[in-house]
Amino acid sequence: MSFIQKIPALGAATMALALSFNSAVVASETKLTEVCPSPIRMADTGIEGMGQLREAFGPFSDEFKAITGLDLALFSLSNRTAAGSALQFDDVDLVFAGPSEFVLFNQRQPVEILFTIERPHYGSSFFVKNDSNIKSLKDLKGQRVALKDVGSTSGHIIPSQMLVQAGLDLSRDLNIVMAGDARIAALVNDDVAAMGGGNRDIEKIEALDPSGSYRVIAKSDRLPGDPVVMRANLPEECKTGLRNTLAAHSEQLWEALIATERNEGKFLNRDSYMAFDIQPDDYSVIREAYANAGIDLN
Repeated sequence: MSFIQKIPALGAATMALALSFNSAVVASETKLTEVCPSPIRMADTGIEGMGQLREAFGPFSDEFKAITGLDLALFSLSNRTAAGSALQFDDVDLVFAGPSEFVLFNQRQPVEILFTIERPHYGSSFFVKNDSNIKSLKDLKGQRVALKDVGSTSGHIIPSQMLVQAGLDLSRDLNIVMAGDARIAALVNDDVAAMGGGNRDIEKIEALDPSGSYRVIAKSDRLPGDPVVMRANLPEECKTGLRNTLAAHSEQLWEALIATERNEGKFLNRDSYMAFDIQPDDYSVIREAYANAGIDLN
């Protein structure tokens, strides 16, 4: 047989191999419809209202179905307590959560991580005006300080731990105001001496007060990412299949996730990415923060 004659045979073998591989992939993905509930029910602890939920996760939902063959039904839950109860009673299968929510959910019932959104910039900082005489957290004794929302990882739990580790008593030494979204204005308007929140809050401060000057007096280590958690009693074949299939298509899933304005603003900054190799122990730092700050884990 001449060299030229061998080429068609090689092409046929290659095509057969490709078809075999593609069939295996399709079979693997089709199998999810046999071992997973359909639709898969997903909630987000940071969004209230079905309209906002669909707006934020519409492209992600479509891509999820294209990749897995499973419909993704979006559920609106008012807060993390409702999300925890929904997981506990099998009313939802997946929840987009924060680090604190993951720890709290695990207090009630076992949950597992499907993947996380890792944000290299994710952490807590304390901000003061540049002309303030406050140089460190210790200088905040006797001062009025704004934090974000109760239970917020970067806006409450970690800042509280930082204050305690600086030697301050949260109830005796400080007047802490849980200001929510008003925390930025509270600092800009001199209603508080300092504000504790996420590292990226400086962008919001500068947007509200572009002519002002601010500085950071303390900054935490990087925090663990935002997990997408699964109820632990999903079939093992479903959990393993979801992880493997989504990991194999993580690039297009990520692009779908950040295709909306809300998610792009939250996640697409400073090299954020999806990770599938995260362990529950990575969140022990959050449990320690609750304990160190004397905040009940409930």
